[in-house]
Amino acid sequence: MAEENQTTTPGGGTIPAAAQNKFESSKTHVRKAAEDLRSAAGMMAGDLKSAAGAMAEEYKGKAEQAWEDARERVRTLQDDGEQYVRENPTKAVFTALGIGFVLGLIFRR
Repeated sequence: MAEENQTTTPGGGTIPAAAQNKFESSKTHVRKAAEDLRSAAGMMAGDLKSAAGAMAEEYKGKAEQAWEDARERVRTLQDDGEQYVRENPTKAVFTALGIGFVLGLIFRR
């Protein structure tokens, strides 16, 4: 009767039934733990992905706002420059000639 509760191994040895049951229970427990770990890792990856997406959207909005602010400043500077040239044409022409002369001297050497 004791031999009925034992399992034979390919090498000819025997494994007691209690040990076999414990081994099977441990395998089941390990598989369940691995599935739980895989599930938790998947959830964490999803959370990280959504957090990264939210941060990307936030920085995209900030970058677009900075770009619009820069474009507005450039537009304002251009308008101011045009207005100055219209109000002071002689001064603007002589300033441009002076800058051109200095740049010519610099690049000539």
